[in-house]
Amino acid sequence: MSRALFTGSFDPMTNGHLDIIERSAQIFDELVVGVIINPNKQSLFTEEERVEMIREITADLPNVTVGSCSGLLADYVNTNGFDAVVRGLRSTTDFEYEISMAQINDHLFNNTESVFLMTDPRYAFVSSSMIKEVVSLNGDVEGLVPDQILKKVKAKYNK
Repeated sequence: MSRALFTGSFDPMTNGHLDIIERSAQIFDELVVGVIINPNKQSLFTEEERVEMIREITADLPNVTVGSCSGLLADYVNTNGFDAVVRGLRSTTDFEYEISMAQINDHLFNNTESVFLMTDPRYAFVSSSMIKEVVSLNGDVEGLVPDQILKKVKAKYNK
């Protein structure tokens, strides 16, 4: 049985993230979506809100579970015995960063592969930061974020 981990801040989750989750769920027997907790980052949503939103969006994917992780990724990966860590690539900028991370992780992981999936071109320009900025300025991001999450992002900025 193959187990993979797909991590990110998911603040908020975008359709690009969802695309990678759905495709990874077809490749691996089990996929864990790990919400990364970064105490140095000011998040729009709490850890619990992000986990719950992703659970709601992925409820129809029976082999996907959602949790959170903090600290060194390699510690979480090694402790939980993942076969692969999935990373989405939007551009060459992502590739340059991710290849460096994969190389250090290769040193730190115990028999875990880094697997890269190219983002669907429809979402290659989308980032969580961009979504937050556009919504905060009353711009339209429909189709770039799952509808349920878009409502929650708008609600945060309308307070």
